[in-house]
Amino acid sequence: MIHLTKNTAFIDQYGRQKRKLRISVTDRCNFKCSYCMPEHPEWIKKHKLLSFEALYQFCKFMVEHGIEQIRITGGEPLMRQGVVHFIAQLQNLKPFGLKRISMTTNGHYLSQYALSLKQAGLDDLNVSLDSLDEQQFKQLTQKSIKPVLAGIAEAQLVGLKVKINCVLIKHCNENQILPLVHWAKHHHIELRFIEFMPLDGDQRWSTTQVVTEQEILSELTTEFKKIDMVNQAHEPARRYIVDGTVIGIISTISHSFCHQCDRLRLTAQGDFYNCLFAEKGLNIKSLLEKLDEHNPEILDLEKQLYYAIWFKEKGFSEIYSKSKSNLRKISMHMLGG
Repeated sequence: MIHLTKNTAFIDQYGRQKRKLRISVTDRCNFKCSYCMPEHPEWIKKHKLLSFEALYQFCKFMVEHGIEQIRITGGEPLMRQGVVHFIAQLQNLKPFGLKRISMTTNGHYLSQYALSLKQAGLDDLNVSLDSLDEQQFKQLTQKSIKPVLAGIAEAQLVGLKVKINCVLIKHCNENQILPLVHWAKHHHIELRFIEFMPLDGDQRWSTTQVVTEQEILSELTTEFKKIDMVNQAHEPARRYIVDGTVIGIISTISHSFCHQCDRLRLTAQGDFYNCLFAEKGLNIKSLLEKLDEHNPEILDLEKQLYYAIWFKEKGFSEIYSKSKSNLRKISMHMLGG
């Protein structure tokens, strides 16, 4: 039985305490990566998006219940007007236990926003970069790579801590493993490879498309003789030091880290997900739109979230085995990374 007390941390039935929250501020994106975006997306109407005021109240509520890190995602979060101000507003939660504010972006608008993000207090930034080859990058995203590379350079220039995310898909961009490692080493930047997961927009995912952690490491050993694994802690990536450069591998398919998952997610239209792969979310939009600390709805929200989190599945394999048809209507562009 779950006993509710003020400021009780969120813990699921397997004893995993939740410390990280991902907030999607928009489903819209100017890229069309196949592993994320369906061919014909139906955008959420702007008036149906949660306001930043409601998102802030939710973040405050979550920090009071043990959330230490908040990541702003999309879609592409820099496409939503007001996101920089939202990040600045979140600084008010630092005295109450919030330790880190992050963002995941495709980098296209980063040159324009890097300085203001730094000034707003953003602690770190993940940029998606699935290929260094200009033609291949355009095939993957339908956009030019030049603004992304310029944005990464500007972010580093203003002092933002940057990590690079690369989703690898077999027979597509696995030839980028070594070029990206050399590029990351040259630019003194942390690189993370991500196994292709069943979150693609048109639900065509197959295990045959996954470039596994072992395959990545095997490719790395063709050029690098010294590869040392370091402590994973509560991060999703298993981290390696490759010739002095930190390389992470998020191996959800071949080496799941679900046993230590401490993440929760909220979509831009107010659907709460206790897991990236959950079949459906809990819609709390109406509660969030009238949420404040003096409102009785806060108790209803607290109770609903405790139960939603308590019954979080043990892991990805259990969820996927129950729904092999993978008929979930939400894809990565709506849920965030």
